[in-house]
Amino acid sequence: MRPLLYCLVLAALLGPCLACPSPCSCSTKKNGRLLAECAYKDLQEVPKGLSSNVTILTLSANRIVWLGQSSFAEVPEVQSLWLGYNQIGVVEPGAFALLVHLKNLDLSHNKITDFPWQDLRNLSGLQILKMNNNRLAGLSRDAFHSLKDLRSLWLNDNELTTLAEGTFDNLPSLSQLQIFNNPFNCSCKVFWLKKWTERTSVSITKGGSTLCVAPARLKGRAVTDIPDHHCVAPSVQLTYLSNLDNTVMYDGLTLTLHCSVAGSPPPEIRWKIQTSSRRIEINGPNVARDGNVKQSQEHFLVFKNGTMAIPNFSKEDEGTYTCLAVNDVGTRDVSVNVALAGSENPVEDLLRDDPQAGHLGGRSCYKGDEMDPSGIGEKLVIVYHMPRESKSGAGWALPQVNVGTLLLALGIVLCW
Repeated sequence: MRPLLYCLVLAALLGPCLACPSPCSCSTKKNGRLLAECAYKDLQEVPKGLSSNVTILTLSANRIVWLGQSSFAEVPEVQSLWLGYNQIGVVEPGAFALLVHLKNLDLSHNKITDFPWQDLRNLSGLQILKMNNNRLAGLSRDAFHSLKDLRSLWLNDNELTTLAEGTFDNLPSLSQLQIFNNPFNCSCKVFWLKKWTERTSVSITKGGSTLCVAPARLKGRAVTDIPDHHCVAPSVQLTYLSNLDNTVMYDGLTLTLHCSVAGSPPPEIRWKIQTSSRRIEINGPNVARDGNVKQSQEHFLVFKNGTMAIPNFSKEDEGTYTCLAVNDVGTRDVSVNVALAGSENPVEDLLRDDPQAGHLGGRSCYKGDEMDPSGIGEKLVIVYHMPRESKSGAGWALPQVNVGTLLLALGIVLCW
């Protein structure tokens, strides 16, 4: 009986080491962690038969070309996984998703072009991630957002031409970042990276080698040295057009707003319209130089110069009109609430309903008027006075548009 007991005790002690594939060598470290050493074994895939207790798995310097969804199903307890210097080109979604105890992951010196970034969402304990010397051409903006314990991130020597703003946000433990030797296109899309490096405490190794490849005027220049004047966030101002000289007057109303923008590169102008019954987005002008409307929203005429005109404005068109200025540095917007008065003398109605309107209302405003920015509230209310008779005169620049007499009764111009 005693020899049998000795055998059972010995088997219990050596059990973790017994489940070890023949190419590998397995041992127990002093801290009790089980090491499976499978490096330099000329392996073409992750070996089968590993113990479920393995916490350190070394597969470096083999000839592995593919990682499947179940490649690491046998080692759910693994904490350190070394896969550097293989020929990995394909990583299936789910390959790492269940390795929730993983702290160190090395995928450097492979041929990875596309990676299932969603697999990292469950790896909140990951501390070191090495993906350098691959062929990554892009990253998901939220690729690393769940990695609260990540301390060291290696992305150098890939094919990254740009990085989305916010890529390194939500990484409170990050202390080392390597992104050198990537062919960055230093358009204003990466200008945020310069600003981020100026305020972060993260050590960016070999920062001087983080160079621009394009555009030509910045080639060879450090990303952190992009001139500030090349990239300026948008500013936007929303004004109204009213009492225009030499204007043809017709029955019916035309809401006419003008959006002025500035920035570098020159911002695009987009419009958002929210009424009680619908939401409309117009990205760019829809009226050509010849007056033809290029898009289906013929009721909303948007011109290249930033002007919007809405002929035959009605109660159904009341709502919030937002102008957005968008460039590679950022986005700014300004909104105006538009209401249509229902009487023949809307100004008197408005003054009676809102005593404060008397401070701004009742005055005649003209094209390009500057409003007092200290005005009350954030809403611009435009009240229209319906002309009783048709008038004639010289034509105006808006083709096929019925222009009414516009009167500003209350409001301010919003600028950002």
